[in-house]
Amino acid sequence: MSVTSDMLRKMFHEVDEKRDAGLVTPQDIIRYDDIVYGENRDWQVLDVYRPKNVSGVLPVIVSVHGGGWVYGDKERYQFYCMSLAQRGFAVVNYTYRLAPEYKFPASLEDTNLVFHWVLSNAKQYEFDTDYIFAVGDSAGAHILGLYTAICTNSAYAAKYDFCTPKGFVPKALALNCGAYEIKFNENSDDLTQSLMADYLPEKGSLKELEMINVINHVTKDFPPTFLMTSNRDFLKEQPPVMIQKLMEVDVPFVFRFYGDKEHELAHVFHLNLRSKEGQFCNDEECEFFRKFVLK
Repeated sequence: MSVTSDMLRKMFHEVDEKRDAGLVTPQDIIRYDDIVYGENRDWQVLDVYRPKNVSGVLPVIVSVHGGGWVYGDKERYQFYCMSLAQRGFAVVNYTYRLAPEYKFPASLEDTNLVFHWVLSNAKQYEFDTDYIFAVGDSAGAHILGLYTAICTNSAYAAKYDFCTPKGFVPKALALNCGAYEIKFNENSDDLTQSLMADYLPEKGSLKELEMINVINHVTKDFPPTFLMTSNRDFLKEQPPVMIQKLMEVDVPFVFRFYGDKEHELAHVFHLNLRSKEGQFCNDEECEFFRKFVLK
């Protein structure tokens, strides 16, 4: 493991522990924990959260956690995901295999297994499979963007050894503070660039960079997308690149830029449930999803 990845794991863990200190499972949520969705019981596990007093099928949100491709798990995202469930959704919160222990495309393979699992277990957990949405932030937005491109671009899908569920495409996405175009600069000490050495088997060959840049693989069949960033997001230059691509292929989208002079909002601020701005962002994203649910 590189010094950068080791540092990132320690730093992110400390920040997340402080952010979520004192939070507990809300009384209005029922949760199903530690469900194994693959063969690796240490990594391939997920939780399902539902509003406790709501019966019948619900639209689904699958959450792809962030963490620079080298950090994170469902435990770090449980409170955020349960807050989404409180807004009237069944939410699937999963852990995927991380770099450097597992290289690209392990996280995409696991994401694919999760969507297969959702479709196969819809009856037991009362998922409405006509309305499967997904959210991802930071590296999770990158992973979700690539996975959705695989679902909607047959030429790109052919580059992978796994098969997505036949005919499946998420109904709509929310991509939060994500990376959509990764470039290497020999004179740069960019954090994302440093992490690629742990994430990619060839440490970032030209072939790999072409493969992992989301904007290279978006087509007109990509689903409607909610994009957001904030005034202190270190990746805030990334959404305009994705917006340009979505406009080129006529994919509808909503873009939100949060924060102002009085409110400095950092990368993935929406995960902080004590932040009014974060809760407002999450409200907007869930409302965006609801527009696609036929009554």
